[in-house]
Amino acid sequence: MDNTKPIIALTMGDPCGIGPEIIVRSLLHPAVQDACTPLIIGDRKVMERAVALVGSSHSIITLTGDAVPESAPVGTLFLKELSTLSDSDMVYGSPTAASGDAVYRYIVAAAGLCLNGTVAAMATAPINKAAMNRAGHDYPGHTELLAALTGTDKFVMMLAGEKLRVALVTIHEALAAVPGLITFDKVLSTIITTHRDVARFFCQNPRIAVLSLNPHAGEGGMFGDHEARVIFPAIQEAIRRGINASGPHSADTLFHFAAHGDYDAVVCMYHDQGLIPLKLLHFDDGVNITLGLPIIRTSVDHGTAYDLAGKGIASSESMKTAIMTSAKMAGFATSV
Repeated sequence: MDNTKPIIALTMGDPCGIGPEIIVRSLLHPAVQDACTPLIIGDRKVMERAVALVGSSHSIITLTGDAVPESAPVGTLFLKELSTLSDSDMVYGSPTAASGDAVYRYIVAAAGLCLNGTVAAMATAPINKAAMNRAGHDYPGHTELLAALTGTDKFVMMLAGEKLRVALVTIHEALAAVPGLITFDKVLSTIITTHRDVARFFCQNPRIAVLSLNPHAGEGGMFGDHEARVIFPAIQEAIRRGINASGPHSADTLFHFAAHGDYDAVVCMYHDQGLIPLKLLHFDDGVNITLGLPIIRTSVDHGTAYDLAGKGIASSESMKTAIMTSAKMAGFATSV
């Protein structure tokens, strides 16, 4: 086996969306071929359709049992087939309970391969959460399912690109609910998890910038007291524990400096505070990384794009970057 390249499990995602085709398109890139040995977890018929759609000359080798790819010859896709979907369950834009159940099984299998060390990491294509729920798997998404599968109770969503990494204290919450969710424990936990995994996978002794909740960091209490009452004490406790953290910084200026390399990650208080600058800089090539897990998991930072599925025009940049990032993370973790 070529031990110089990490094996990366690629979950096929929703068979009715763009996941299969962007995986195939990603694996055409020489940089991806050089970085890792991909192992697709999915459905052969769906992948064959994706190969034809993209117009590639890939051949598909189905692996059985515990077999893993020993090398990755150019033009070859390795597949662990966990479903044999009917034509009615792979109609573009029309996910079913059967396709939702298949998606669930792909994720479970990839997580298992990561946990037992068969693969170095997993990179996930987009899924339809409602279809997975209809199949009886009641999880809001990938992150919560992977947390359950790995026994993780403290996890952080980080979105990353070459110029910027943002970690979120709160994720998909109504803006009106955010202030009540910003607590000392939650902010401190997010800082700790972000520091630990950025140090584990990207750079040693990372510089962590922590944002304020209110404009101008509260302006001395004029615009709110979360900064003095909650965020600053959490930062001080993180520093006491040896973490290179600073703040609370005003969000309207901090990202300029973070994008120019002054910080290795930014802890943001709510979804749009972090995602707007991230997607401004990395709309096509941003990557979703779940921190806090005992495994490496990256993902595209977009959805199933049913309006593009089957047309052969969907961008594969985020999928390609997710695969490359997982391979780099595995390599850095191994070297330190």
